[in-house]
Amino acid sequence: MSPPALTRLLVCALAVLLLGPLTVLSPLPAHAAPAPLQIYPVQSIYPASPDYRLTVNGQNVPVSDYPGYDIAQFAMGAGEATITVTKVNNTAIGSYFISPAKLNLSGSVSGAAMTFTVTRDEYLIVKLDGRPNLVIAIDPLETNRPADSGTGIFNVRNAPYNAQPGSGYSTAAFQTALNDASAWGGANGRQGVVYVPAGVWTLGTIYLRSNLALYLAPGAVLRYTGERSQYDVHWRKNSQSRDITWFLSTRYSSTNISIYGRGVIDGNGQASLAPSNLGVNLLTPVYTTHFRVDGITFRESSSWAVMPIRSEDVGFTNVKIFNRFDMGENDGIDVMESRQVRVTNAIGIGLDDPFSTKTWAETTDITKNIPGASRPLDDVVFDDLVSWTYCYGLKVGQGVLQNQSNVTFRNAVVHDAAVGIGVHHKYGTGTASSITFDTIDIERLSFSNDNNRTWLALWTGTGPEGTGPISGVRIANVRVRDAGTTAARINGLPGAQITGVQLHRVLMPGSSSYATTLAQMRITNVSENGPITITQ
Repeated sequence: MSPPALTRLLVCALAVLLLGPLTVLSPLPAHAAPAPLQIYPVQSIYPASPDYRLTVNGQNVPVSDYPGYDIAQFAMGAGEATITVTKVNNTAIGSYFISPAKLNLSGSVSGAAMTFTVTRDEYLIVKLDGRPNLVIAIDPLETNRPADSGTGIFNVRNAPYNAQPGSGYSTAAFQTALNDASAWGGANGRQGVVYVPAGVWTLGTIYLRSNLALYLAPGAVLRYTGERSQYDVHWRKNSQSRDITWFLSTRYSSTNISIYGRGVIDGNGQASLAPSNLGVNLLTPVYTTHFRVDGITFRESSSWAVMPIRSEDVGFTNVKIFNRFDMGENDGIDVMESRQVRVTNAIGIGLDDPFSTKTWAETTDITKNIPGASRPLDDVVFDDLVSWTYCYGLKVGQGVLQNQSNVTFRNAVVHDAAVGIGVHHKYGTGTASSITFDTIDIERLSFSNDNNRTWLALWTGTGPEGTGPISGVRIANVRVRDAGTTAARINGLPGAQITGVQLHRVLMPGSSSYATTLAQMRITNVSENGPITITQ
């Protein structure tokens, strides 16, 4: 035996004596390479956070102060992003949490800094001690950014438009560029692209025609002011005694429209309401088809932020809705009387419902000035969501004046709410049917709405518009970390019962196994209902 072979044999024998029988040890997993980053510029109209600093892979990321929470945004590609959140006052961190809890992200704390790592884009909410929550919105990297000039590109800063950010209203220049892009797109069988560079662009009412794409570069902000002379009034919200304008909307019977990029559509909510009292819907795709939104941030709407109405084949991807908690009726995305709608990878924050569906009558205030008949709603999917609200995290209703069918919410996190999962058939005689809530994680229920503070509320209300039934509701794969303080409810009405409810794999707080009875699920407020099925 050669000396090297003998040496190896002696080493192996010694290992057996010290460690027992020889085992094959797996190598430690290699760390992924640092992800490439895209840091978005933040305009000076958004003040810096007095509470947090943020670095990602050693790069500074701006953190903005906002009523109710702070905001940081960037994009990452394949690899790891090591995120360090530091308290500005440099006091030691005593406690923290990182939401979504289902990601099981844990941090390493050193003094005033907490560091953790993510391996893909996520929408996160972080809290350190008594500081405000910090929303860290991580997008995927842009892969479709257009050139800022060239054939089919209409840059609003270039001739003949010559728009200038921060220098008064640019409405006419933007509208002309959009009209030119639409005409070019129609003539060439594709979309003309309106390119909006970084800057704060003050705009009045804007209309989108067919065959165009509106690209908002990182750092581009389209800002609403509420100055009545600059906006068309589209409807009147009776509950607020307030006129409402559509900031950006589609022309009727339009098709093939996109809004994309990493820019911001800003409703300037509370400031814009005084003294005009003119509320704003930030984006209204109405009577349109083949409509897409990708990567846009919607901010501080003073009424429902995004409202697809009577439209078909509509998609929203990588969308952020940052509304305030001190302004009412500021829903996130309300899908109304539309079909084939997809909302994918989105975070919605605000006092009112971030994600919901609704149908109306021709005489309802919101649709009163829209020509044509009201329509049913069908085939709507909300997928991969984070919801934070004082009302319902995920909701069908309240308006069900026309039928609503095949509505799905899946892969969603309710960070905080009054009601986690809800179907509230408050108005109308339509039927709400074939509704699915699947793979839902309910983290907190800190608030109360209509005396409900519960993980589940399926109920029919009464009103002058009549009542209607709810049928075929499947609730599956739900993790309830906080069940609230009031009983979960399934309450129909005579002649408007709730039937066909299926409950599958519901895990309640403190339990390691799925609930097998309504009592275990705290569903004890039950009336005017058909059989309820519980399966494992």
